[in-house]
Amino acid sequence: MALSSLQSSPSAEDYLTAALKAPVYQVAQITPLQEMKKISERFDNVILVKREDLQLMHSFKLRGAYNMIAGLSAQQRANGVITASAGNHAQGVALSASRIGIPALIVMPLATADIKVDAVRRLQAEVLLYGVNFDEAKAKAIEIAHQEGYTYVPPFDHPAVIAGQATIAMELLQQAPHLDRIFVPVGGGGLIAGVAILIKQLMPEIKIIAVEAEDAACLKAALAAGYPVDLPSVGLFAEGVAVKRIGDESFRLCQKYVDDIITVNSDNICAAIKDLFEEVRAIAEPAGAVALAGLKKYVQQHDIKGERLAHILTGANINFHGLRYVSERCELGEQREALFAVTIPEQQGSFLRFCQVLGKRSVTEFNYRYSDINSEQARIFVGVRLSYGVDESADIVADLQQADYDVTDLSHDEMARLHVRYMVGGRPSKPLNERLLSFVFPESPGALLKFLQTLGSYWNITLFHYRSHGTDYGRVLAAFELSGSEALFEQHLAALGYEYYDETNNTSFQFFLAPHSQLLTAHIGNSQQLPECSN
Repeated sequence: MALSSLQSSPSAEDYLTAALKAPVYQVAQITPLQEMKKISERFDNVILVKREDLQLMHSFKLRGAYNMIAGLSAQQRANGVITASAGNHAQGVALSASRIGIPALIVMPLATADIKVDAVRRLQAEVLLYGVNFDEAKAKAIEIAHQEGYTYVPPFDHPAVIAGQATIAMELLQQAPHLDRIFVPVGGGGLIAGVAILIKQLMPEIKIIAVEAEDAACLKAALAAGYPVDLPSVGLFAEGVAVKRIGDESFRLCQKYVDDIITVNSDNICAAIKDLFEEVRAIAEPAGAVALAGLKKYVQQHDIKGERLAHILTGANINFHGLRYVSERCELGEQREALFAVTIPEQQGSFLRFCQVLGKRSVTEFNYRYSDINSEQARIFVGVRLSYGVDESADIVADLQQADYDVTDLSHDEMARLHVRYMVGGRPSKPLNERLLSFVFPESPGALLKFLQTLGSYWNITLFHYRSHGTDYGRVLAAFELSGSEALFEQHLAALGYEYYDETNNTSFQFFLAPHSQLLTAHIGNSQQLPECSN
């Protein structure tokens, strides 16, 4: 059945027939299903990984793109295809069009990394750089399609694309027919829709578990509403699943065939990337590791033992510089590290005594700088390695308090983890009328210049920290000396147009970076755990 031209919602039987007839193996390969032995032992289940990162262009996206393009009519082929993408779908469309021998135009946002643009051009597709984000690029692609007669190839919300992705489920059943659950990452929903509808036609007893990034959970929002809805914004760390709205056809199928859903945060994803590297030497992109992150969390929440669990590693097109962020955060993601703010005496032997109190626990980080303003006490930022599966943080706090140390657990303080840990040591010696803000900062040409022209030329910047992680959005922490000009400052913040959060009263800032004369707004010295910052 040619789903490429079908307008109404296909039946389950139509999808099954289309998946069985899909010509995807003209370009795709059957990818291996490998056991992850160490993590299987750790979680007392058999855990299997479907290696879609081993496809020719290192992503499953090739299956759906080729299936749709191969089903086009002769006239549609002559007119060519167009799509909008900054990642794996762009390469899938480009490669498919190249193999079939038809023209392809890929619209990519202006800030797309050169490595991705070059990869598409090497596949003989034409590239148009347009727009500051995917939505603007997509609108331009659809406009050109109407004007020039191209066929628009959507990344997920089309029956032919969904049927192409369903071929992964056929392989899973052939490679491991006795599965209990399959964990599938969700962006726009094309992959999980294809997997779910095929599995439920052939082996309905297998549970299909959807996994979404917490900051891009469009399927969860749609299930709660009963229909697809637009998220106000999405996080872009796992950019391959950063979709604001689930596809209409994808949602129809997910609502009927998906058994459960779970969300994971960036630290969970980083820990899963590390697991994949250590087990099978795969360097997964963040979106590619989402399913494993969800599997681990789901198993722990539901106390699952003795089952056969599969997850899909969907891609390996990671920006190399993003690995630095992954390396820094994976210990927190797998709860192998805790962070603390501790006050110790400013005297020789203090660090030794502090480590003796910790006992055999390993210190992973120790940030400190001498200050002559308070020569009797030192404030230190400390990371401590934790054992697998054991919540030691409360015990560590108790041990330190027993030794008369003031201590605060910062393990869940996002600003401490993202910024303050790199800035410990600097304090102004005089009081400042200072306001501290964290910004969601677009990684695009002119963004920093716009920031400085709008804010930096009017107020003295007293603190600034920025760290690029190779994603579409960076994070900036900045403090401004206002001197009674708060109303005017608010006007300039509105003109800047960047998402921001007020962090002036953040505990880690007060503890390490604020002027000594500034009173702490949070009590230091108790064992309360701080909530995550809103950013």
